[in-house]
Amino acid sequence: MSHGALSVVHGTGSVRTRLGLLAGLLVTMLAVVFAMPGSAQAAGKGHVSHPLMDWMGSTIRAHEGSSATAPGTLTPMVAQTPGMDVSGYQGNVNWSAAWSNGGKFAYVKATESTSYTNPYFAQQYNGSYNVGMIRGAYHFATPDTSGGATQADYFVNHGGGWSNDGKTLPGALDIEYNPYGATCYGLSQAGMTNWVKAFSNEYHARTSRYPVIYTTYNWWSQCTGNAGGFATDNPLWIARYSSAPGTLLNGYGYQTIWQYADSGVFPGDQDYFNGAYSGLQAFTH
Repeated sequence: MSHGALSVVHGTGSVRTRLGLLAGLLVTMLAVVFAMPGSAQAAGKGHVSHPLMDWMGSTIRAHEGSSATAPGTLTPMVAQTPGMDVSGYQGNVNWSAAWSNGGKFAYVKATESTSYTNPYFAQQYNGSYNVGMIRGAYHFATPDTSGGATQADYFVNHGGGWSNDGKTLPGALDIEYNPYGATCYGLSQAGMTNWVKAFSNEYHARTSRYPVIYTTYNWWSQCTGNAGGFATDNPLWIARYSSAPGTLLNGYGYQTIWQYADSGVFPGDQDYFNGAYSGLQAFTH
C-alpha cells in the first residue's frame, strides 16, 4: 500500500467508510499476491514456499522429539561408518573439516517437488567427493504437488542420478511429515504407498538402482499403514534421534543408514551407515 492510498483513506468519510476502504484495499492486495506466478494459489493444489527450510529430518523433532540418551552410548552389533546429510540450509560446507572429523559419506539434497533445486548442490556434492567422501543425492518429496514418477524424473534430471564409479550412492527419497500442511499430504494410505512405488520404479528405470527410502517408523505407519513390499528392493534409511534405531518398517530386518541426530560434529544431520567402510564401498555398486 502506498502512502498516497493511506492519505485517501484518512482524508474523508465516516469511520465505517474508512474501514470499508481499508478492507477493499486489503482484498485487492491479497488478490494481486495470490495471482502472482510464484504464489501458492498459482501452483495448484500443492505448494512449495520454503524449500530451503525443508531438509532431511526437518520435521522429525517437532513431531517425534528426541531421546535424552546420547547416541554415543550405542553398542552396535556391527561396525558403524559415520556420515552426514546436508542441504541448501548449510550453504557452502567446509568439507575438509568434515573429513578430518571422520566423515566418510554424505548425502546432499538435490531437489524438492518439481520446482526447486539446491543452489549449493554443486559445492556440496562435488566438494564432498573431492575430499574423498562417498556421496549421494536425495529428493525431498511433496506427494501433493505431482506424481511419484514425475518427481523421480525431476530428481534424476537435476543431480539425482547414479553412476557405477565406486563413489556414488544410490539416490534417496526423503518422505516425511508434510512441512506445509496435512501430515500425509492429503493422500490415503494406499495412495501414499502407490506414490512411493511410482517414484521407486521410475528411479530404477532411469538409473538401474532402486532409491533408498528415508522416513520414520511413525510417519510410515500413519501414512502408508506400515506398508510392506519395499524391503526387497529399497534400502532403508531410518530417522530416530535416540540411542538405537528402534522399530523398523514392515519387512525390514535391519536399516542401511540411521539418522541418529540433527546436529553434531558434522554439518547438517548425523548418520551411521550400518556396516564397515568396505560395506559402504560395496553399497555404491
